[in-house]
Amino acid sequence: MKIAVLGGDGFVGWPTCLHLSAQGHEVHIVDNLSRRWIDTELGVQSLTPMDSIQERTRIWHQETGHRIRFHLIDIARDYDVFKHWLIEHRPEAVIHFAEQRAAPYSMKSDRHKNYTVNNNVNATHNLLNALVETDIDAHLVHLGTMGVYGYSTIGAAIPEGYLPVGIETLSGETVSQDILYPANPGSIYHMTKCLDQLLFQFYAKNDGLRITDLHQGIVWGTHTDQTRRHAQLINRFDYDGDYGTVLNRFLIQAAIGYPLTVHGTGGQTRAFIHIQDSVRCIEIALKNGPSRGDKVKIFNQMTETHRVRDLAEMIAKMTGSEIAYLPNPRKEAPENELIVKNEQFLALGLNPTTLTEGLLSEVVDVAKKFAYRVDRSRVPAVSAWTKDIAPTLNRDPEGKKLKSVS
Repeated sequence: MKIAVLGGDGFVGWPTCLHLSAQGHEVHIVDNLSRRWIDTELGVQSLTPMDSIQERTRIWHQETGHRIRFHLIDIARDYDVFKHWLIEHRPEAVIHFAEQRAAPYSMKSDRHKNYTVNNNVNATHNLLNALVETDIDAHLVHLGTMGVYGYSTIGAAIPEGYLPVGIETLSGETVSQDILYPANPGSIYHMTKCLDQLLFQFYAKNDGLRITDLHQGIVWGTHTDQTRRHAQLINRFDYDGDYGTVLNRFLIQAAIGYPLTVHGTGGQTRAFIHIQDSVRCIEIALKNGPSRGDKVKIFNQMTETHRVRDLAEMIAKMTGSEIAYLPNPRKEAPENELIVKNEQFLALGLNPTTLTEGLLSEVVDVAKKFAYRVDRSRVPAVSAWTKDIAPTLNRDPEGKKLKSVS
């Protein structure tokens, strides 16, 4: 297929492009490179050294003979430019990663909240609007998040997107209806993903767009089969308090002798998926899209759940690291359960990659190799969910700041 990957320069986007190109698809990256600009804004860089997108795609062609083409377009702002690109290239599938993906970044300030809403919601709506206007019957696969469900404990497994409910009619009968699982976002970022769901539901119903929404867990790991092929194909690795995902952050902290920072009690249960499984799931979703006129197809894209403190204890035991329990910058319950259904991907042939010491050690090895690139001052998570929480945060988990002498 000819596939447009929106946001193909990102953490999941890049390995997805390589994976699909290796399968023989014609891959086009459409990206505004905003994630690289955010690195500049935050004064931090990927732990792994990343070349320009042009150099990355050149190396891929050199190594494989396959071409990945790059197009610099901001789909959230340049609607007409993007619409004309669609008319010219007419992709058969569109994979949508083109959203600001970090919950802490979305909560840093009012400016970051506005940016996240404007960028994410406009990007999604511009894409849907353009597909309708150009009459392109492309299968749209969107990378969403498990965070649309929230983390409350109700004693039942979270279904894949839809909840069957009974509604009492005026005559006293009960009729059954499938509704979107009630949204319960925990950040501005997660709220934009909830809004995405409603946009998808409308455009599938009103215009017959074929849409698959992947509610993904927290991604961990660095390498996929394709990124291992050449040093310059390596994926980005975020370790900072805004963009670093919890398990990857624990692994880099272990590698550099930094305390493993657990916020609150560590009783938060999260869903996880390895980066290799993430790209496999996207390939499976592409092959199993809905028909025109169907409702949005929703998958829970995760392979296992773990409590945060349990992860920290496992890595501390493996590496000899210390654990630091710090105030929680997020407004959330101190403890939660998380039971998630993911039968659809398993039925379609996914063989899950679960946490093993070998894979965890592989990430630690990558972190040690590039430890000289770490700015330790960027490791703490200091983006607070509310003004009341902000003064309570520990910005110096290592206790290395100079103390005043009275």
